[in-house]
Amino acid sequence: MPFVLYVCPNFTSNAVRFIDTLSSLPDVRLGLVAQESVVLLPPEIQMRLAAFRQVTDVFNADVLTTAGEALQRENGPIHRILAAVEGLQVPLALTRARLGVEGMDAETAQNFRDKQRMKDLFRKAGLPCARSKEVQSLKEATRFADEVGFPLVVKPPAGAGSLSTFQVGDPAELAAALDQIPEASALLEEFVVGAEHSFDTYSLNGKPVFHSLSHYYPNPLEAMREPWIQWQVLLPREVLAPAYDDIRDAAFKALDCLGMHTGISHMEWFRRPDGSLAISEVAARPPGAQFTTLMSRAFDFDAIGAWARLMIFNAFEPQQQKYAVGAAYLRGQGKGRVLAVHGLETVQREIGPLITDFKIPSIGQEAAGNYEGEGFIILRHPETEVVRQALSRVVDIVRVWLG
Repeated sequence: MPFVLYVCPNFTSNAVRFIDTLSSLPDVRLGLVAQESVVLLPPEIQMRLAAFRQVTDVFNADVLTTAGEALQRENGPIHRILAAVEGLQVPLALTRARLGVEGMDAETAQNFRDKQRMKDLFRKAGLPCARSKEVQSLKEATRFADEVGFPLVVKPPAGAGSLSTFQVGDPAELAAALDQIPEASALLEEFVVGAEHSFDTYSLNGKPVFHSLSHYYPNPLEAMREPWIQWQVLLPREVLAPAYDDIRDAAFKALDCLGMHTGISHMEWFRRPDGSLAISEVAARPPGAQFTTLMSRAFDFDAIGAWARLMIFNAFEPQQQKYAVGAAYLRGQGKGRVLAVHGLETVQREIGPLITDFKIPSIGQEAAGNYEGEGFIILRHPETEVVRQALSRVVDIVRVWLG
C-alpha cells in the first residue's frame, strides 16, 4: 500500500477537503506535513492518518526534506508528495528530487511558478499572451510603460489568485503599486481588454485526458477594484463546442511547452473584443474558489478524488459533462464583520431547486477582503442560460452587510 505525503501550511476549509479525500482512499497510507497542530483537524480525519509532522515552514525545501527523511525512516519509501497550494510546487519538486520520489521536477515547476519565464516560453512557442517584463526598479517600470502604454497590470513574478495584483493607469499609480509588491522585483503586463475565462485540465503522461472551462463575470481585477461587485463564475455545458476549439488548441500547446506530464492545471485566459486569444498564466495545481466543486457538479464526479487517483496511481476515468453550473460569491458590503445577510428566503423560493452547494456567511464572521467574499451559492441545470440567469438573480437579491 503506497505511502503518500500531503503538504499544506494551514488547515483551511479547502485543505481539509483535500486531506479528507486523500485519507479516505482505501489503498493509500497518508502522511501529513503542516505548520499547524494535527489536533485542529476533525477527529475522524486524525484517525485515518498514517503519519504526521508539524514543521515551522512548509515553503522551505530543506525543512520539507528533513521531515520527509524522518517519515521515510518510520514508514517506508514515499510514493508521492502532493500539495494544492501554488507556492509549494517548487519546494515540493526540490524535495522529491532529494528523496527520489516520482513527480514534477523543479525546472518544470519553475515554468509554472515564474510568470515571466512562462511568458517567454509562450512567445517562443508562438502562443498568444500579453506583453510583459520583470522589473527591479521604477526606472525599468517607467521604460516599459513608455513602450506599452497605460493601463498596466503589476503583480509579483510568482503571484497567485490576484494577490498583490494591481491595475495602474498612470505613473503615480505605477509607483504606488511597485511599493506594495512584497518581492524585490515585479512583473508588468499590458492590460488585456476582453472577457476573462479559465481552462482546467487533467493531464496523464503528457496528454490531456479531461478539460473544463469557465466564464468570469466580471474579470477578477475589476472585482478587486470595485468592492460592491458580486463575482460570478459560469461553467457552460457546451465545453466541447467549436467556439472553444481555438483555446483548446492553445491551452494544450501551452501545457506541452511548459512541460506538464501528469497533473492538474488551472489556466486563465482572455477573449479580446476582436475574438483573438491571450493566455494570462497557468498554475500546476488544483484550482481554488470552489472550482473543483463546480467541475464535480458539472460532470457528476469527484474532482478532488479524481486528482488524487491521477497523481497517486496514474489513472483517470473519462467523464461526460451533464450540466451547466455556476457560482455566485457572496461579498460583504461595507467594512468589518458580517452584521446581516438578506435575501436568502427569496433565493430559496425562486431558484432553490437549482442550488447544489452553499456557504452562507455567519453573523460576526470577519470580512475576507477579496473578490470571493464571505460565502457562495452554487447552481446547476442542464441548460447554460438557465444557470446564467439564476446567477444574476442571486447577486441581485442577496446582500451581505458588514459593520
